[in-house]
Parts: sequence; structure tokens; C-alpha cells
Amino acid sequence: MKNLTRLISTDSSPPFQSGPAPSQPTDGPLLDAYSQAVSYVAETVSPSVVNIEVRKNGARAGASEAGGSGSGFIISPDGLVLTNSHVVHDASRIGVVLADGRRPDTVLVGEDPDTDLAVLRIYAPNLKPVALGESQNLRVGQMAIAIGNPYGFQATVTAGIVSALGRSMRARSGRLMDEIVQTDAALNPGNSGGPLVNSRGEVIGVNTAVILPAQGICFAIGIDTAKHVVGWLVRDGRIRRSYIGVGGQNVKVHRRVVRHHHLSVESGLLVVHLEPGGPGERAGLRDGDVIVEFAGRPVTGIDALHKLLTEETIGKTCSLVVVRHAEKMSLEIIPAESQPSK
Repeated sequence: MKNLTRLISTDSSPPFQSGPAPSQPTDGPLLDAYSQAVSYVAETVSPSVVNIEVRKNGARAGASEAGGSGSGFIISPDGLVLTNSHVVHDASRIGVVLADGRRPDTVLVGEDPDTDLAVLRIYAPNLKPVALGESQNLRVGQMAIAIGNPYGFQATVTAGIVSALGRSMRARSGRLMDEIVQTDAALNPGNSGGPLVNSRGEVIGVNTAVILPAQGICFAIGIDTAKHVVGWLVRDGRIRRSYIGVGGQNVKVHRRVVRHHHLSVESGLLVVHLEPGGPGERAGLRDGDVIVEFAGRPVTGIDALHKLLTEETIGKTCSLVVVRHAEKMSLEIIPAESQPSK
């Protein structure tokens, strides 16, 4: 008994060992690489992310101003900041807080509610702009890192993957936005307007929306779309588009009509409202017409028509093909310039 007692009290190793010691986990290097990538992005991009504070006039006369906040990021050394339109739309005052705590003077350069993008200019020295990547070459499964100010917690970093590409969603103006990036990097109120970044620290999207009842379903506007919109906003303050003064709904075209007239589409836009004196009414459109072609391009519905109503068609005579009482008709229409969304 004494020998056994001495063995137990002096030997720190287990008295019985049936095999070799278990090996260490082999995924350590992978986790280290992942952590290093996220840390690198956070350190590189966070100084370029800003907190946006807005005040909006109350809905009732004399009501106090309502407050709100969002995120944005610096895209040029001279102080251009990219964010969401819904963050700054109808704001009576816009304030920007930099990562180092400075509060520079801020002005709204322009916004486009139809793509939910806006550009601000801040006046401060020693600004660090982000590096802009490309969204057209993204692949499902690659790392996506979101940086923003959810609920006012500045420089919050969340990481995930690109869940899907080529999504479409409605802007608050009702217009369809294409080439939306879906990610599971967690977003919360206040993340809107912040950057979605790849593992190289390049911005690949502008965080814009979440599906609140769901988990891990978040959306960002592809940076390729944002680059295009920013150019127009800096030049004109808004995106110029045309309109034809028509309200309608998507409908199927009867198969017999499609075959008889050799139509290239099986659906179109049913005209249910015409703006008095608008381009559509002047062109001879009537309630009940089904638009199936505009400017030589097929129209399958309202979203297809919106994509064709660009700046290039403002004031130009365009062909319009409609089906009226099963008969195919060709009209000429001159689109007018659309006014900014309110």
C-alpha cells in the first residue's frame, strides 16, 4: 500500500495509459489565417468608415425633429463619402463623425433613391479613402466583412460570406434594384451605408438592407453599380432618367396573340393610368393597351420598361409597340425627364 500511495502522490501522469496521447487539432492554422484576414481588413478600412447623424423635420407642423443615424465611408482624399439615400433623404441636418472623433462640415452632393445611394462631401484634412474593388467577379462563398455603426456602436465589424449574387430588391422609391449582393455578415440598424469588404480590404458593396424576421439574410448594393451612380451624382447631383407618364401592371399576353403577331414576349405592361398631358397620352396610348416593346427592345413588365427609360431617351422620339384589342399597333413617343423621387 505504501508503494502504491507513493506512486499516486509523486507521479503527475495518469497511472494507466492505454495508447498514445491525443493529437492537437489540425485546423489551428486555418483559424489563424481567417482571424488575420478579418483583423487586417478591420485595421485597414475602419479609419475610413464614418458615423452619419441626421435630423429630420417632424411630420406635423411645429413637431420636434426626429433623429437617425447610419454609416458611410470615404471614397476620395478630397472628402467624398458614399452612403445610402435612405439614411440622408429629407434630412434637415447631416453630421458626420470620423473614426478619430472629428466632426467636419458636411454637405449633400446628391442622392438617388432609385438605387438607394447618396454622396456627401466633408471638409477635413488627412482623410483616408477606401480601396474600391469589383462586384462583377465575386463568387458565392468568398469572405465578406461588414463595418459600420449599428445602434451607434462605432466601427463594429462582422464577418461572413457572400451568400448569393444577382439578387433584385425594391428601393424605397418602388423601383427595382438589380445586381444586389446577399451576405450573411450580420447587419443591424445603423449599418446602412457602410462598406462590405473582401479579404483584401477592397469594398465590394454598400450595405443597405436586412430581412428583419430572418437571420443571416442581408443585402448590399454592388460596388460596380455604386461607381456608376457616384459619377453622375458628383456631376449632376442626381441621376437623370426619362418617363412616359404611364401607370400599369404586368399581364400575360394571350398565346394566340403572341403567335399571330410573332411577338418576342409573352407578357407586357397593361396601361391602367395615363398622366394627363403626359408623354403617353400625347403619343396616343389608351387605358387597356399592353406595351410589349419600347425603342426596339422587348417590354415584359414595369421593371423591364424602367430599365429602358434612361437619360439617353429624354426628348428623343422612340418607337412604342402595343397590343390593343388583340391588334398590334406601333406608336411614336417622346419620353420626358423624370423628376427626382420625393
